[in-house]
Amino acid sequence: MQVTLKAARINAKLTQEQAASRFNVSKYTVGNWENGKSFPDANQIKLIEEVYGVGYNDIIFLPQNYT
Repeated sequence: MQVTLKAARINAKLTQEQAASRFNVSKYTVGNWENGKSFPDANQIKLIEEVYGVGYNDIIFLPQNYT
């Protein structure tokens, strides 16, 4: 089942601030990832998989022009 980063975070019952703390980034960075304004690097993706409990292939990364 594919999910957006935001949906994966919500399914993990985390706020942006809580997720940011686990990824050692700001909540604004998490928001930018969720909105497709920036993307996590490979190490952050591994953490996302662990924290959110989803595989890389199941994550939908929104394009920058997504509205």
